[in-house]
Amino acid sequence: MSVKPEAASALFAGPFALATLSAPDGPAFPALVTADSRVLDLQVAFGDARLTTRRLLEDWDSAVPRLTALAAGAGREGRPLSDFRVHAPVAPRQVFQSGANYRQHVIDLHVAHRAPGDDRPEEERRAEAADIMDRRAAEDLPYVFIGLPSAITGPYDDVVLPAWAEKPDWELELAAVIGRPAHRVSVEDAHQYIAGYTIANDLTDRATVFRRDMPQIGTDWLRSKNAPGFTPLGPWIVPAESIADTGDLRLTLRLNGETMQDESTKDMIFSVARMVSYASQSARLLPGDVVLTGSPAGNGMHWGRLLRDGDVMEGEVTGLGVQRTRCVAETAS
Repeated sequence: MSVKPEAASALFAGPFALATLSAPDGPAFPALVTADSRVLDLQVAFGDARLTTRRLLEDWDSAVPRLTALAAGAGREGRPLSDFRVHAPVAPRQVFQSGANYRQHVIDLHVAHRAPGDDRPEEERRAEAADIMDRRAAEDLPYVFIGLPSAITGPYDDVVLPAWAEKPDWELELAAVIGRPAHRVSVEDAHQYIAGYTIANDLTDRATVFRRDMPQIGTDWLRSKNAPGFTPLGPWIVPAESIADTGDLRLTLRLNGETMQDESTKDMIFSVARMVSYASQSARLLPGDVVLTGSPAGNGMHWGRLLRDGDVMEGEVTGLGVQRTRCVAETAS
C-alpha cells in the first residue's frame, strides 16, 4: 500500500528521527528526517556508502551530536519526505517480544480464552486474572520471548494474512531500539542502552497460539506470530531524548477508522526499562535490536472481530508518529 507519511497528524516528537527510505526504484538508505518533513541521506552526509541504520546505532553515542547538527541545517539541504518510500527503520538481528504486560489486556484475554468446562461467571474469572497480575508484579517476572526479524515489514506495507491463519489479530506496541550492547544491565541503567523508540504491530494468529496436538507443550509463538510481514515496524526511530516519559504514552489503533485500542503505557505491569533489563539477564542485546513491550487492551479477541482482507490498521503512539497498513488475504498458489 502506498501511503504518504505526511498524512499523519504529526510526524514525531523532537527535532529529528531516523528512518530507512528509498527513492522510486532506488536502493534503501539510512536517513535523517526532520519534524518539518525534510530528508538527509546519511550515506552522503557521513561519507559512507555502506552505512545502514543499524551500523549507525552501533556507534550511537558519537552519532547523536552529528545528527543533531545535521538536523539544524536540514531545512536548507533536505529533500521532501514525500519523494521517498518509507521502510522499516532498522533491520534488527534480534527481536524480543513481550506478552501479558498490560493489566487490562491480560484480564480481557483471560476471560476470552475460557478453558473448556469453565462455566464460572465472568466477574469471577476477571477477579482471578487480576489476582494473577498482582502476583506477577509482586514476583517481578516479565514475560519475554523471541521473534523473527523476517516477520518485520514496513510501516505502510500491505500485511499478507496467511491462508492458514484463522484468527489474525492486531497488537499495537511501543518498541525500544537498542543502541549499545547490553548484557545483565540493571533496571536503573537500562535507559542508557536505549537509542530510541518506534512503533510495532505484533500481529498474532489467536487460533495457533496454543498447540492443539499436545496442549502440555503450551504456546507456539513461531506459528502464531512470525509469518512474513506479521510485525509492521516504524515509521521512525525517535531518539530517546525526545520522549519525556515512556510511562505515559498513548497507544491508539484504529481499524478502518474505528478506534479499537486506546490506552496509556501507565497500564503496563513492567516498565520499558524493566523489560530491557529482564531480557538482558539471559541474552546479549545488540545495537539495532528491538524490544517490544506488550500490547494494551482492545485486541480483536476482545471485540469479537478479527482481521480480514481489506482491513486498514492505523497505529499511533504519542511522539512516534503513525503507521498505516492494509490487510491482504493470501492468494492461492
